[in-house]
Amino acid sequence: MTQKIYQKPWFWYAIALVIVLLDQWSKIAVVKHFVVEGASQEVTSFFNLVLAYNPGAAFSFLAEAGGWQRWFFGAIAIAASTFFSIWIYRSAATKTRETFALAFVLGGALGNLYDRIFLGHVVDFIEVHYQSAYYFPAFNLADSAITLGAIVLIFDMLFSKEKKTNA
Repeated sequence: MTQKIYQKPWFWYAIALVIVLLDQWSKIAVVKHFVVEGASQEVTSFFNLVLAYNPGAAFSFLAEAGGWQRWFFGAIAIAASTFFSIWIYRSAATKTRETFALAFVLGGALGNLYDRIFLGHVVDFIEVHYQSAYYFPAFNLADSAITLGAIVLIFDMLFSKEKKTNA
């Protein structure tokens, strides 16, 4: 029986690469548009574009740590990307939804890893808020891909119809 294209690992690695490229393209466009960190532009009543540099992790965790966090989070991203790449290789032929989720997480992790290694910080530019009082921390397309992948992975693990064996 022949495998369909989405059952081959390279297909999912290509999806991850597309995510990296879209993420980097969007970050370059925002940096060129705003130039100065902190500049923003209202798009809707709940969504702004803003230029923010995050040297830390999610929600600026360890952003003021003095620089070592760049390499620490970079090493974590490399280890996670290696792990997810192997997982994709092993699951592509039989677990489409799981592999979809992993490709999105991998693409997002690599997009932010590129920033961290080559820029020393991650470029964030999406800002959502409620009225003028409740702002969610700025994020980017890579973060969105990681979040989507994690949600799909959790959903798949909770609701998959595959037989689960008890060891």
